[in-house]
Amino acid sequence: MIRATTSPSRRAFTVIELLVVISVIVLLLAMLLPAVGHARSQAKLTQSLANLRSLGVAHAAYAAQWNDRQFTLVNDNIQQYGTTASAAVLEFLNRTGHAHPPIRLGWGYQYNNPSVYVRWAFLMEPGQAIANVSLLQPIVFEEANGRPYIGSFRLCNARQFTSYLNGRFYDRVFYAPKDTVAWDAVANPMSGYSCFDDPGEYCVRPTVAGSGDFPVWSSYILSPAAMYSPAVMKQSAGAPNMGWRNPWSLPTGFRSPSLGNARYASQKTQMIEHHWLQNRRGICNPAFEGGTPYGFACEPFYFNHGWESAPAALMYDGSVRQVGVSEAERADARATAQSGLGLWHRGTPFGSNGYMIDIGYDLAATSFHILTADGILGRDVDSR
Repeated sequence: MIRATTSPSRRAFTVIELLVVISVIVLLLAMLLPAVGHARSQAKLTQSLANLRSLGVAHAAYAAQWNDRQFTLVNDNIQQYGTTASAAVLEFLNRTGHAHPPIRLGWGYQYNNPSVYVRWAFLMEPGQAIANVSLLQPIVFEEANGRPYIGSFRLCNARQFTSYLNGRFYDRVFYAPKDTVAWDAVANPMSGYSCFDDPGEYCVRPTVAGSGDFPVWSSYILSPAAMYSPAVMKQSAGAPNMGWRNPWSLPTGFRSPSLGNARYASQKTQMIEHHWLQNRRGICNPAFEGGTPYGFACEPFYFNHGWESAPAALMYDGSVRQVGVSEAERADARATAQSGLGLWHRGTPFGSNGYMIDIGYDLAATSFHILTADGILGRDVDSR
């Protein structure tokens, strides 16, 4: 006997069941996305540390060729030619018969004119802009010598240093992956052309009204305190300016110390990320009006503008790690409690506000790396 059979009917999802499935998917995504975001953040931090490790190798190569000396752009004896930067550069020309060596950026074509190939540089000749002599010094402490807070500590990708890498100013190794403001500027959004992809030593970006073409600073900065003779940043309680001395008044104020002079090599930062990139709460600092003169959309908060900031850093022993603002502040507080003197110098012309502490995001109050007491002989953090 043959029986006819029918396939069982398929029951469709009810609206409630469908909503439950969707809710589960949304919940899983909510749990997964932060993990993905954290993984991406960590990958970018790892790349930044790798950049600094490569820069550390370049510093070692530079030192090997220059008798263990650090990178510098200024003549060791510049203060013998005058007590201000402009006067010294002029007198240097009068005495030697040639201008102080320029800050070379590299060979490149003029913007929108590929037929003109020239060498780009900040010249150190009479009549040049005050910004030129500002960049010649590790950092400008006083108005008479240029623009305060500016200096060669911001210009680690000058040709004098990039020759120990691959000779390109806009090499990705000089720009931290999280430094979106700098990356957007280098990528040339106004022209649709990225200077990262330019094969030349230097790539000229669209000019900015009133400023012309101005290089996009590297994400990484040197320690200006450590680029001076330690006598400049020497700290002494009760002494005028707490022991700080104007480098223009010292016979060897501008002589860059050797790498081997680092007394606390594992505790002294050599290079760090300049902008607040790690654990940041905001990008543009409203205290800077009108952005910056070289085409950035804004001027970001700096590494010392947030308590939670923890910039990637290269130490003088060649190691790389994050150095937190909170870590530096605690180390400074311990040193102050023990000796009455902190780890960064309050006696410079910048005073207790140090490196623009007063325009920070929160109550962070440190100028480690920038104004390290005793310069290369000092330290920024405790041992770990």
